[in-house]
Amino acid sequence: MLTLRENVEAVLAGKQPDVYTDIMDVVQICPDPIFLRDMCPQDGKRHQDSWGVWKHFPADQPGETPLNSTPNLQVLHDILNWREEVVIPPLDGLDWSLAEEFAKNVDRSQHMVCYFNTTGLFERLHFLMGMENALCAYLEDPDEVVALLTKIKDYKIENIRLAKEHLNPDAIFYQDDWGSKQNLFLPPETWREIIRPLQQEISDAVHECGMLYIHHSDCYCAPITRDMVEIGIDVWQGVIPENPIEEIQKDTRENCDHQLFMQGGIDTPRVDIVGLDEEYVRTCVREDVDRVLAGGNFFVGCTGGRAFNEPNNTWLQDELRHYTRQWAVDHAQGPLPSDDFDMESYLSYFGEKAIIPTDNV
Repeated sequence: MLTLRENVEAVLAGKQPDVYTDIMDVVQICPDPIFLRDMCPQDGKRHQDSWGVWKHFPADQPGETPLNSTPNLQVLHDILNWREEVVIPPLDGLDWSLAEEFAKNVDRSQHMVCYFNTTGLFERLHFLMGMENALCAYLEDPDEVVALLTKIKDYKIENIRLAKEHLNPDAIFYQDDWGSKQNLFLPPETWREIIRPLQQEISDAVHECGMLYIHHSDCYCAPITRDMVEIGIDVWQGVIPENPIEEIQKDTRENCDHQLFMQGGIDTPRVDIVGLDEEYVRTCVREDVDRVLAGGNFFVGCTGGRAFNEPNNTWLQDELRHYTRQWAVDHAQGPLPSDDFDMESYLSYFGEKAIIPTDNV
């Protein structure tokens, strides 16, 4: 029987898996000191991260939120003054021992050691100065935006190289939400002019360090998916169904030099409602699995890891794991790699999964 990791690697290699394992069931996020010092406790109180950004994380919410809607809570008040107002946190002297111990104990035959790099270039700018001011800065002072984001890019690359040195990760889980459910936050041409060249350098550093580049952006990114392939993103994690998934699969397969793998596809809000019938939840999951796996290069799962209501999440996860095995059987090109596949043994591999806070806005 293929291991969890081997099933993921089979999909990445264009081969037949035993089961279409969600790649997020395979990655194990290391508790590195850069992430931990900026992690906001889920207590609803105000906390300041290493950049000076005030955030809070209410107990009933799925992620932390920056508190920067008013000038008194903003770190950066004018993009022209970023050299005076923005202090990039130091990276020397951090204690990596907890993360190193975690990485050492991961069974890499089953799982991938993963470095979690949060708050990408776009997010960091609007965390510092608020979304409205940040969007205006892209239009009014693009040169200064590029100058600041270049410094943040350099900081990110140093993060990545430190993670390589201390953890030797198999993958990076890089986070930057580039849009809403309806559209990109920036016009595609602006994103290409400012974000893309810097993101290319980050991607190059990821691959130079031998990591699989998993990019989290659980939003509408359809206009820039070819760019994402060209940059070198290996897996786009968080593909919500508002994206034309089948069109993206066809377009990137036919027009790009290499393939874009995607994760997500489950319409979680549709089934994350109190009082739904079990069979309705299971039917929705099967419909989503059929739709996204038919186009290939897909790790089907919830973009945020789970549904928040019970028993909905239990039904969803159970159907997902059993039906993705059945899908592999029904659509196998030749014999499956492991004829002795046993679902109970497969499920026993999951164990206690790391909690991955995939959204900070």
